[in-house]
Amino acid sequence: MSPGSLLPKMPVGPLRSMQRFVEAPVETQTRLLRRLLTQAASTEWGRRFDFADLARAGDVAAAYQARVPLHQYDDIRADVERVRGGAADVMWPGRFKHFAVSSGTASAGKIIPVSREMLLKNKRFSLAVGLQYLATTGNARYLLGKNLALPGRIEEDPNFPGTLVGEVSGLQAEFAPLVYKYLLKAIPNEVAFLPNWEQKLNAIVDRTLDLDVRTLVMAPTWSLALFRLLIERYNEKHGTSATTLGEVWPNLQLFISGGVALSSYRTVLEALIGLPSMHFLESYGASEGYFSFQTDLDDPAMLLHLDNGVFFEFVRMDELNAENPGRYTIANVEPGVRYAPFLTTCSGLWAYCLGDVVRFTQTAPHKIVVAGRTSEMIDKYGEAVFGEEAREALERACRQTGARMLDFHVAPRPATLEALPTLQWLVEFEQEPDDLATFAGIIDEYLQGVNRHYLIRREARAFGSPDIVPLPRGTFYAWLKKTRKAISSQTKVPRMSEERRVADGVLALAGNIA
Repeated sequence: MSPGSLLPKMPVGPLRSMQRFVEAPVETQTRLLRRLLTQAASTEWGRRFDFADLARAGDVAAAYQARVPLHQYDDIRADVERVRGGAADVMWPGRFKHFAVSSGTASAGKIIPVSREMLLKNKRFSLAVGLQYLATTGNARYLLGKNLALPGRIEEDPNFPGTLVGEVSGLQAEFAPLVYKYLLKAIPNEVAFLPNWEQKLNAIVDRTLDLDVRTLVMAPTWSLALFRLLIERYNEKHGTSATTLGEVWPNLQLFISGGVALSSYRTVLEALIGLPSMHFLESYGASEGYFSFQTDLDDPAMLLHLDNGVFFEFVRMDELNAENPGRYTIANVEPGVRYAPFLTTCSGLWAYCLGDVVRFTQTAPHKIVVAGRTSEMIDKYGEAVFGEEAREALERACRQTGARMLDFHVAPRPATLEALPTLQWLVEFEQEPDDLATFAGIIDEYLQGVNRHYLIRREARAFGSPDIVPLPRGTFYAWLKKTRKAISSQTKVPRMSEERRVADGVLALAGNIA
């Protein structure tokens, strides 16, 4: 069976494009890179690296990799600030109006310029998701009702008048397909962009409670609080005792997930929705672009979209910190290897580190799963808490409460039907705080102040307050002795993990030590 035969053949633009890159992935990416270099040849970056010359190279990918180095955000930060201030033709032709907050806050975090071309390509990507689902399942019923999407908040940047800044999903909402805007859309943008979450949540419920909603497009983190309020309000209005979303919207067909891993929420979502026929489809994108989505509901791996304005390079995680790491393309990646993606895009990013870790499950066609982040951080539920933020939060809580901390580990605590997901902080104290709730509140307040993603999920009531677990003295040392062949001055307790292997092992030992 050829790779192309894995996709349905339909005479529709977005699916034709998919068919082409599945059948000719290397040629598609080569053509794309040459086009990006040609378009940006007259920009400052284009002149700096002589993009015009690179675009003429026979092996354009090899020539590009030999001349253009890999970049981190600090390498582009100054130019991004100039672009935000209105400078033209810096990284990409023209001026930019749209800026996505990739991490942190709009004033101090990572801000990614998003070109109009990228927004239009992402619109086409979104159409492909829906058409691919229709082509593979034959389920047209999801188009017969309303589509409820919850884009992130955007606003005019007060520091750069005339520009919009915020979540990329909010920026993308302004470029939604016409069929969605005029036929399928359940709530208008003025409701979706309400700055106050409580007001927004109530407005969404008021407008959708009695609609025939059939498709949901949102991050799972947004959905739990919304679903519970909908069920509560439905019962109040109709004098019923519904316990599932399916009783409110019995024709619900499809949940399109993005932003965080669906697997962390799926069991809870299935129980809360209560419709055995419900389909779940995961997509993967970021401020820098939209990258992949499921083409098979039974396979969690996602097809990498090779013609959406992004030229992909990959660095093996075991080579990431090397002086000159190998740079792989889709021509030579291997299944089972963890890679850090580096992106070259039609928004003017050039060999830019995305910060995620992906693993290919196959290469004909190219399918990936997201394996985590390259840096010390937890982003299990979209909270994107970095190691330095966690450490500062704990130190601040200790200072303000008089507590003294010996060691700590942070891990995600999954959602249940009764409790929201949150971060569990396993802390070995020398001097325990008098009030753990106060201690947790200080951590929570600090993270909301420095981390936009964390703040948004706390505002949305989609993420719980920190769960502080004080450990008996000596617990971490006992865990190290049990799990390490040898202990030295360099042996350290992992500070953060998106998995619970460390946390569960430590907690098991804590029960024996207490």
